[in-house]
Amino acid sequence: MTLQVRQATIHDLDALVPLFDGYRQFYGKPSDPQGAHAFLGARFAHHQSLILLALDATGTGLGFTQLYPLFSSVRMVRSYLLNDLFVAPPARRQGVAAALLREAAAHARALGAASLALSTGRDNAPAQALYESLGWQRDQQFCEYALTL
Repeated sequence: MTLQVRQATIHDLDALVPLFDGYRQFYGKPSDPQGAHAFLGARFAHHQSLILLALDATGTGLGFTQLYPLFSSVRMVRSYLLNDLFVAPPARRQGVAAALLREAAAHARALGAASLALSTGRDNAPAQALYESLGWQRDQQFCEYALTL
């Protein structure tokens, strides 16, 4: 499969919206293409995230990852939260996710980031195996907490 991974722009919304909507449905949310369009459009408009888009030779969107900038006060460095990673079901097991992860790391390095971070479900063994095969390490030092507001 011919695969291109590049930084998405607002002009890629038509390719991104079905992928983003599929991602949300994967996590049990109802389909909402209009909401997906508005959410992604706002991220582009306010320069709040960096989205990498995987396309096949015909320009069809195969998958995406979305990175949000973070900063470490203690280390005084920039990092990125790899918050979203999704590959359309027909394109799975073809190296799309690995290509997106590699490009995310290269892109973050080029922007001077010290690290990437992500979270995944404890029961998502395929994702964990992929991350570990690409050199990601499970944090053994910190516990993650969240506060719903």
